[in-house]
Amino acid sequence: MYHRLTREIQEWKTLLRSVPSLFLTLFAASVVIMNLLANKSINLPWDWLALDCGIIVSWVSFLCMDIAAKHFGPKAATRLSLTAVFVNLLVCLVLFIASLISGMWGEAYVDGSEELICNALDRTIGGTWYVLLGSTIAFIVSAVVNNFLNYAVGKLFRKHPDGFAAYACRSYVSTAIAQFADNLVFALLVSHFFFGWTMLQCITCAITGMIVELLCEVIFSPIGYRVSRKWKTEQVGKTYFELVGQA
Repeated sequence: MYHRLTREIQEWKTLLRSVPSLFLTLFAASVVIMNLLANKSINLPWDWLALDCGIIVSWVSFLCMDIAAKHFGPKAATRLSLTAVFVNLLVCLVLFIASLISGMWGEAYVDGSEELICNALDRTIGGTWYVLLGSTIAFIVSAVVNNFLNYAVGKLFRKHPDGFAAYACRSYVSTAIAQFADNLVFALLVSHFFFGWTMLQCITCAITGMIVELLCEVIFSPIGYRVSRKWKTEQVGKTYFELVGQA
């Protein structure tokens, strides 16, 4: 048991050293921003449809996961996802502490409304436990679904497994299903119970979010494919592959 735990820690540390720093930074930042923006809903002309602003950047997280799953494999991609979750929780802790500090926000200087605006901003920045819990669970579930489904679809391509068609298919399928899972889990855990969304709104939000994210994946998948090909050419993660026996 101890040996296995030590091995896992060593592999995790080696993986983090092997992943390009800009990629990991972008991945973690997208998760942090996505969860912050999830606090703001989007006004839509249809009562049966509900979306939040997290949809603006959530596609970046899934693009990163698709690249990682293709190059490093589903287990490593899931480790990177959990690392991003850990960074997000640290940021949430810092913001929560900041919300407890007495003071005035710059946007609160409105005659007669300072205290009201400050309290609202503190609650937004500090977050609420159910939003943080719901978004964390939803992202972990969707990350596992995305990474392992991406890998499974990729295994179906016996010929030209590194071609764009294979990359696009595995990315589109995994992103669509994982995004639906992410949106639905968050909607059911948070929006339905705490924001009063109907079941119809939860389902339509999940479907609509899935479609939007899938369109983003279609648009930006050529970038992900080029990054994946470049990593393979440059042998990114060679030390990690040697450690886990996949060289």
